Amino acid sequence: MTEDYLSRIGNLIRDARKHRGWTQQQLADVLATSQSAVNRIERGHQNLSLEMLARIGEALDSEIVSLGVVGGPTHLRVSGPTKLSGSIDVKSSKNAGVALLCASLLNRGRTTLRRVARIEEVNRLLEVLHSIGVQSRWLNDENDLEIIPPADIDLSRIDADAARRTRSIIMFLGPLMHREDTFELPYAGGCDLGTRTVEPHMAALRPFGLEVKATEGSYHATVNRAITPIRPIVLTERGDTVTENALLAAARHDGVTVIRNASPNYMVQDLCFFLQKLGVQIDGVGTTTLTVHGQKDIDTDVDYAPSEDPIEAMSLLAAAIVTDSEITICRVPIEFLEIELALLEEMGFSYHRSEEYVAANGHTRLVDITTKVSVLHSPIDKIHPMPFPGLNIDNLPFFAVIAAVAQGQTLLHDWVYENRAIYLTELTKLGAQVKLLDPHRVMIEGPTRWRGAEIVCPPALRPAVVILLGMLASKGTSVLRSVYVINRGYEDLAERLNTLGARIETFRDI
Repeated sequence: MTEDYLSRIGNLIRDARKHRGWTQQQLADVLATSQSAVNRIERGHQNLSLEMLARIGEALDSEIVSLGVVGGPTHLRVSGPTKLSGSIDVKSSKNAGVALLCASLLNRGRTTLRRVARIEEVNRLLEVLHSIGVQSRWLNDENDLEIIPPADIDLSRIDADAARRTRSIIMFLGPLMHREDTFELPYAGGCDLGTRTVEPHMAALRPFGLEVKATEGSYHATVNRAITPIRPIVLTERGDTVTENALLAAARHDGVTVIRNASPNYMVQDLCFFLQKLGVQIDGVGTTTLTVHGQKDIDTDVDYAPSEDPIEAMSLLAAAIVTDSEITICRVPIEFLEIELALLEEMGFSYHRSEEYVAANGHTRLVDITTKVSVLHSPIDKIHPMPFPGLNIDNLPFFAVIAAVAQGQTLLHDWVYENRAIYLTELTKLGAQVKLLDPHRVMIEGPTRWRGAEIVCPPALRPAVVILLGMLASKGTSVLRSVYVINRGYEDLAERLNTLGARIETFRDI
């Protein structure tokens, strides 16, 4: 390998390690090597075999290189600048689909989910479900998915590798506690009890008698059936997956559970609507207080269609804005994008919005949006996310590439994630003026004269897509390397952008 290529791979490994929250020593322990060796790898000072690259990729859940498949990691070559046109439908919510796969474990009957996002995160969960005896099959080209649980789940045969490659495995705790008195689940390394990502789940599930210890890479769970909620469960963090886990536990609790400080976000609402079809009465859907009337046993054939994904809709809006294009985005879940659109209007964005209609789940409000070529200016105040109904945390990164085409200075404050804002500085390689103020804040000055560049895909999903969108506007040829993280959260994004006139080629080079 050339020194330049080793440096690029080293940077990718370093970013993936930091995104996982590991130190160099923690990665070294998993690889059975030394901290100094990891340090040399990350600085590009050590030759690497394909086997070592594959081991590092598996440890960090990042497709640095793949052995046993055709060619290795996938890259994207983008020719620009691009002018988009036409119309495109928003696909179903990825986060809702993942939650509903976990929720299917509550049901002893057949679960049919419509238009499921066929992404890598879903594939990993299906591999885990198959390994413990759950049957599933794709019914048609519309991505309808049928799930049939076994009478008894066999957790001793769980696919540990697949489980460790999905961050959603923690949402198995809520359903499985109703099936097993004791059980173990593998978890992704670096996800230790006591961190902000895990402890809120434990606090939400303890009132149901679930105790969990994390040792040797597994959750060791024990259920005390004598313990039931005696007062409202107050979530210390209004997190989406925390709220979903509490709902999954409450759904088969034989009694009434009140959950306060619950997230009312889109994927939580979809889960509530699904549980209602299973016969679970839930009051307060869409608010921060949920009252769940659980069913001790659930055995019913259910058919449900999760609603459309507001984050994908925002991705497509950003694509239109950064390329100065007029496109029609159909089936936009408007109630989860109203703040974003109001902010864009303040910045000078012009668009046409259709009359509202109802999604296939019978609840979510949809519209079609036709974007107009607009001259944008920076907002008066900083842009920061808030829990729903505020600006969605996952939508904040898209305002980086939007701010890059607006006149003036825009401050983005990503207060939730420790290091995600850092990845937005990669836009500078495409010509944007992005200044990192601290790990949570970036200042962006526009407008930008975009230019092509070769960039290694960051390990954070939304910043990775933001870079791809910047490449659409960039003059010349750009290359985005190792795009596995995008495939985890988006279904055929490059191909779908191509239907609107983008020129994106998928290729491999190893």
